[in-house]
Amino acid sequence: MSDGKTSLNRFFDTHEAVIRVTLTRVRGSSPRNEGTEMFVAANALHGTIGGGQLEFLAIQTARDMVRDGVLYKHMDVPLGPEIGQCCGGRVELSLSRMRGSDKNAARRRAAKQDDDQPHVYVMGAGHIGRALARIFQHLPVRCILVDTRASEIALCDAAVETRVSAIQEIDISNAPPRSAFVVLTHDHALDFLLTSAALERGDAAYVGMIGSATKRAKFRNWAHAQCDGLTLDNLTCPIGASGSQDKRPSVIASFVAAEVIAEVTSNTVAAAPDRPHERPIKGQTSDREGLSARHPVSR
Repeated sequence: MSDGKTSLNRFFDTHEAVIRVTLTRVRGSSPRNEGTEMFVAANALHGTIGGGQLEFLAIQTARDMVRDGVLYKHMDVPLGPEIGQCCGGRVELSLSRMRGSDKNAARRRAAKQDDDQPHVYVMGAGHIGRALARIFQHLPVRCILVDTRASEIALCDAAVETRVSAIQEIDISNAPPRSAFVVLTHDHALDFLLTSAALERGDAAYVGMIGSATKRAKFRNWAHAQCDGLTLDNLTCPIGASGSQDKRPSVIASFVAAEVIAEVTSNTVAAAPDRPHERPIKGQTSDREGLSARHPVSR
């Protein structure tokens, strides 16, 4: 799980003289948005304002401030040929020497960002589930890997939360609003139960179930019989259906993670996504039910 609070605390504990670099105004195209901040010490830094020549200039200016004892500077930088950057916009930066109170405020902001991170529940710790955990540990989400099988959970080597749960529906019902759920257990019947539980919440940022369009059709029939009024409009199935025929868990997990992160970081994540899940997707083949189907993959 991404933990900005811990790493920032470590940075402040290690470096006394720190310059806070903040994007205060953005006009046109820019690598990062207004409010983005970075912390610069004489020989280290934490965070990024987007990289490239802009960041290089900001770091050099901040380190000059540390060396010379300067408390504040303002930068107005065009992102064009003048600095060898082609974004085309213009940004203003505030650079200020941090006092103890400033560092405490930054710690509080980092803690809030950690608390506000979207929760991503990976329901199933098989090959693809563990591959997803390895990816999500580097993204700004709180990943929870859940399985009934302690032996599979024990194989997870990612820095994410893990749970051995006998009744995984409880984990889904107790998840915070706007969580994402990726369902890929070892059992189709369990997949159906967990997917229906996630959809019934009505507030999930993403609900995905592994399988083909045939499995989606079977789930639709099952839900019609077992879950009165349940709609599949917000279900992504197949998941990771990008057109690649590569079935390696790490490849599949990469495409699934891209789907999830696109939803949980969207400004409109609270709204139900309006996308035709059953429309044929490039790279898929047609199954006997007339729907677009991904080649089956093992977990």
